[in-house]
Amino acid sequence: MAKKANGEGSIYRRKSDGRWSASITLPNGKRKHFLGNDRDEVARRQRAALKSQDDGLPIVTERQTVAQFMQRWLVASSPSLRERTWERYEQYVRLHIIPVLGKVSLTALTPVHLQRLYAKRLESGLSSTTVHHLHATIHRALEQALRWNLVPRNVADLVDPPRTEHFEITTLTAKQASDLLVAAEGNRLRALYVMALTTGMRQGELLGLRWRDVDLERGSVQIRGTMQATKKGLRFAETKTRGSRRHVLLPTRTIDALRQHRAAQAEERLRVGQAWEDNDLVFANEVGRPIAAGNLLKRSFEPLLRRAGLPRIRFHDLRHSAATLLLEEGIHAKIVSEMLGHTRISTTLDLYSHVTPTMQRQAAEAFDAILAAR
Repeated sequence: MAKKANGEGSIYRRKSDGRWSASITLPNGKRKHFLGNDRDEVARRQRAALKSQDDGLPIVTERQTVAQFMQRWLVASSPSLRERTWERYEQYVRLHIIPVLGKVSLTALTPVHLQRLYAKRLESGLSSTTVHHLHATIHRALEQALRWNLVPRNVADLVDPPRTEHFEITTLTAKQASDLLVAAEGNRLRALYVMALTTGMRQGELLGLRWRDVDLERGSVQIRGTMQATKKGLRFAETKTRGSRRHVLLPTRTIDALRQHRAAQAEERLRVGQAWEDNDLVFANEVGRPIAAGNLLKRSFEPLLRRAGLPRIRFHDLRHSAATLLLEEGIHAKIVSEMLGHTRISTTLDLYSHVTPTMQRQAAEAFDAILAAR
């Protein structure tokens, strides 16, 4: 019998070939063995296996591939992630990571592997922003591998993702915004467009808004969640950050639009009777169910843009338009930041830096007025 190393427990060096061996006992009573030429490495693998066993995770070996680890990471991380976030991670793993890196041993993964992956995906037509998200997914997964003692380091720390492309924000002018609302007269979702342009709410926040969070007497809304498309259908989900959960005061025009919308919705509800599905949604389809974002764009928003004679823009550009119009009118960036639900004011200032020249001109004119008065 080969002699065990002092203090190493079940770790010993085999006389037959001089290699180190370690083992653990599995729940079924069988033994799991680890072989290697380096005692410290074998001991690390043993500790990692024991920790996985204690945590209720599958026992992994040096032969575990990136594909095997990623699939197990997805299973283990599912309870702690929002459903839509998990689905996005699963897509990155299935469509981009496994096809290129799936057969690579997890412990043999290097920064070069990741750089090649990013280069291939850029060549295939993925945007640099998407590749950034791919990098973030890999980094998060490997950070978990590090905590599980499966890898000695997170190699994603040693890789710089490609530089993101500069994104030009498209916004409506004050006249164009007014033209859009004029064109929306008679539209069953007119109040949605009024809210989008006067509150800067995201599309998902508008489609997930519930009447219980609207106070028309005080003229305010509590933004608590968003409507998300998942594999199981449309689902209401809480906002991702504390900053996104916010209280927004409404202009009189928006309050009036919501009152009219509520009355029209009550008539719709009476008209369809028992077919109405009560989800307490402010903006629902004709039978009370959630509105899919794609349907909103194709059946309502894009035809509305054409009717108003406006260029084709994204729905999210209404949010950008709201922020830009307020900043151009001299509203403090801190107020705009809170209205939009940004965590930091720097995000607002960076995102809407195109308004800075206008703000600087207002500041210069303010100094002229101040000094002229003296």
